Amino acid sequence: MNKKKKGIIYSTNPDFKFQYEGQKTSTLSNEEQQLKVCIDKHRKGKTVIIIKDFIGTIEQMKALGKILKNKCGVGGTVKNNEIIIQGDVREKIMEILKKEGYNYKRVGG
Repeated sequence: MNKKKKGIIYSTNPDFKFQYEGQKTSTLSNEEQQLKVCIDKHRKGKTVIIIKDFIGTIEQMKALGKILKNKCGVGGTVKNNEIIIQGDVREKIMEILKKEGYNYKRVGG
């Protein structure tokens, strides 16, 4: 049976485990998550907040992104296993994550 590797072609990390297409990813509870909340400047100097290191399915990540966008009243997207929220609303996002029970770390700026 030929399994197709997902995303990574080669890694020098001896502890690296390949993910295969169709393989289920394990989901951590909100309290076990260790999210990183980063601030970044995008095109034309617009500020965005990037939430990294979410461990779970893409549907759960989209659901969290939707909650954050609705409560902040801004736009955003989920791409490349990151939640991208438009605008400089990092403090508000961190409050929402705290209320939802997520562990997070403020990164940068």
